[in-house]
Amino acid sequence: MRAAIEDFILYLATERGLSDNYQLSTRLSLEGFAAWLERRSALENIPDTPADSQAPGAEQEPLSPVSPGTVTHPQITDYLAHKKRLGLSAASIKLIVVALKIFFRWLYARKRIKRDPAEVLPLPRTERYLPETMNELQVDHLLEGVAIHAPRSLRDRALLELLYASGLRVSELVNARLENLDLDARIIRVTGKGNKTRLVPVGQKACDAIRAYLDKERPEMVGKRTGSEVFLSARGTKLTTVRVWQIVKACAKNAGLDINVYPHLLRHSFATHLLSNGADLRIIQELLGHADISTTQIYTHVDQQRLKAVHRRFHPRAK
Repeated sequence: MRAAIEDFILYLATERGLSDNYQLSTRLSLEGFAAWLERRSALENIPDTPADSQAPGAEQEPLSPVSPGTVTHPQITDYLAHKKRLGLSAASIKLIVVALKIFFRWLYARKRIKRDPAEVLPLPRTERYLPETMNELQVDHLLEGVAIHAPRSLRDRALLELLYASGLRVSELVNARLENLDLDARIIRVTGKGNKTRLVPVGQKACDAIRAYLDKERPEMVGKRTGSEVFLSARGTKLTTVRVWQIVKACAKNAGLDINVYPHLLRHSFATHLLSNGADLRIIQELLGHADISTTQIYTHVDQQRLKAVHRRFHPRAK
């Protein structure tokens, strides 16, 4: 089982080109299942000992190696029930189910197992929560909340403008490179989930803020270890996602906003404001880099909530 998992992760990395985060998530799901199977196999010879009595979080060395060809559908469902009893959320269980399904499908396609024990495994239904958003006035306050004379204020204003103007993920922002940025054409090429690249337009205000940062501030931040990343740290290295979070939080505090502001909130706001101003959902999908339109459709519910709130507030017979 362990060897099969290693082969599968190698396949995800080399043939599918999937991200490191996806590989890690899949590995953790599969190795957790393998470890549970090994403990279960060892405990089967001990009378009156439940297979899932292992204390949560306890670690043991593998006791009884298991072949993937011997895994059964009931074993998988028992494992998922075990995880549910431990309090794992439906969303987290869904990740495990997806990992198991693609793993055993891959083994079956390569004739390494005679049957696929996860083929009829249903995906658990998960609740979909509406994303938080900022209104346009709150975004303006945030962008204007950057302290003008503070160190690296031009960088901070530029990255905030770009997050909102283009709806980038924070990982896409920190990996944005100079050679992929065209301020004259007002466009940036970014690499998103699954190493997929896309072209995203950049608004004029964001372009102006980025140009000011590149002309006046970035040259002073360049050091021996500096690469071609657009946004640099005080040491001249690439910004980390944690540091971007800190910058956004600090700017929100300086702007006096009494809401929870974080980088992805700007991405949600970007999509919602596009939709509320008449943008086509397919275009928003392309701009956000969503592989499935169903992921983008959640913003239609956000906009409907806003419309209902306006109706309740202003229509004389809405209450």
